[in-house]
Amino acid sequence: MLKVGSKAPDFTAPTDGGGKVSLKDFKGKTVVLYFYPKDNTSGCTAEACDFRDTTAQFKKKKAVVLGVSPDSVKSHDNFKSKFELPFPLLADEDHKIAEKYGVWKEKSMYGRKYMGIERTTFVIDGDGKIAAIYPKVKVAGHVAEVLEKL
Repeated sequence: MLKVGSKAPDFTAPTDGGGKVSLKDFKGKTVVLYFYPKDNTSGCTAEACDFRDTTAQFKKKKAVVLGVSPDSVKSHDNFKSKFELPFPLLADEDHKIAEKYGVWKEKSMYGRKYMGIERTTFVIDGDGKIAAIYPKVKVAGHVAEVLEKL
């Protein structure tokens, strides 16, 4: 179980636009790594648009935003284009990153159990250590709370 002060697990993942991103690419910068369940769903869209609308404030704080979900690169390309998202979306189709961060969990909807992402945000400092964890995120007010913490 990761906690504040733990070393953030490294990863490399494909991103929208056909790129690749590794955590180590951001050494020396603050990374806001947010995990969300699915592109183009109401809560995930609201959260992504909140991050989009505060991009300038994150840049002022020298923070980089990265979104992670189990969706494909193609899905991310569509989602990013539709909502003009200015940050990378990482395709974690095999949910290896989510598992490393402990956010791939059993969920339940309408009595059916399934595995999926538990909406969680990690703030990782420039040394690669976890500075803050926001588990079971409620979308309303979340991005403002993260900005305030930075």
